[in-house]
Amino acid sequence: MLTTPSYDLAACRAQIPLLGSCIPMNNCSQAPQSAATKAAAEEYLDSWNRTGMDWDAWMVEVGLAKAAFARLIGAEPEEIAITGSVSEATSAVASALDFLGPRNRVVVSEAEFPTVGQIWLAQERRGAKVSWVPVTDGRIDLPAYEAVITDRTAIVSACHAYFLNGFKQDLKALGELVHAHGGLLFADAYQTAGAIPIDVKALGVDFLASGNLKFLMGIPGIAFLYVRPGLADTLRPSVTGWFGRMQPFSFDPKRLDWAPGARRFDTGTPPVLNAYIARAGMEMITGLGMEKIRAWHEVLTQRLIDGGRARRLVLHGVHEASRKTVSTAFVVENSHGVEAAMRARGVLPAARGPVIRLAPHFYTSLDDVDTALDLLAEVTRSG
Repeated sequence: MLTTPSYDLAACRAQIPLLGSCIPMNNCSQAPQSAATKAAAEEYLDSWNRTGMDWDAWMVEVGLAKAAFARLIGAEPEEIAITGSVSEATSAVASALDFLGPRNRVVVSEAEFPTVGQIWLAQERRGAKVSWVPVTDGRIDLPAYEAVITDRTAIVSACHAYFLNGFKQDLKALGELVHAHGGLLFADAYQTAGAIPIDVKALGVDFLASGNLKFLMGIPGIAFLYVRPGLADTLRPSVTGWFGRMQPFSFDPKRLDWAPGARRFDTGTPPVLNAYIARAGMEMITGLGMEKIRAWHEVLTQRLIDGGRARRLVLHGVHEASRKTVSTAFVVENSHGVEAAMRARGVLPAARGPVIRLAPHFYTSLDDVDTALDLLAEVTRSG
């Protein structure tokens, strides 16, 4: 068992100023600022102040951010669209589907983040019929999907990992099941991008979306959407904008043409500042290497599981590190009160419903994990 990662942990920690004042264990909700992301923000602000506007350079940066996300998931830049959020990406995909024929079923897991489920429910006015796959004991097994996927299924929407407890779904097996019935697979990778190696081609997903403010070490206001090549050019999303056109700068409001590939899923003016920051965060991740990060995450996860058990904390979900992300949830009463008490003492967890989530990242030490668990046990026992 590793006791330190295969990269320079001290050098990584030196890039996270927040570690000087507290222990961030909330990457499932918000990444800490790094020296790299701060420098990227300042680069954009300096450009803006120096030139007033430099759209040529700014659009290059947006393209570089797309390319950085593509590298992270095993895709090509032209297979990536840029949006303001996963909500926007999901809505764009939904708007491109036709639910008026017999293939009008949408299968959604109960593990989806609320915004995703709500977007699919909103399609019912367009003819969609939504079916739900239940969560059992904090997880979803493939037979639960087999019970509801049919030849009338248009699309299955499945998170790569459950936001509540980090349970990781088998997207490859799910994709094979969906495709055998002629449907499409949409994956929300917000909880796994930057935490688990992703290869969209090996997984066989048709769409994959993620934002950047969690394990990708970025900020809100930007997200990316992968669309399988060959599929993109058959779709015409009605959630669209001028950057989804063949020639955005032709300024022709009467022409609704479609850019090739995933770019047709671009919408309005892209989030330029966010793109600078997103690229810097993603390049930190790819620079270290996802395999190395995942190896250290599994060590941290096992420490959380074993340490929680030793402190008589109640784990939510699966107990095997290999079946989940590094996010580890413990059942508590008044989770938001527990979060506030822990934050007041220098540890940043993330409350969600009945659980407190502890979500370390590549910069986290084993001592950080032990300190967080000790404090959680103390706070929960003190009431």
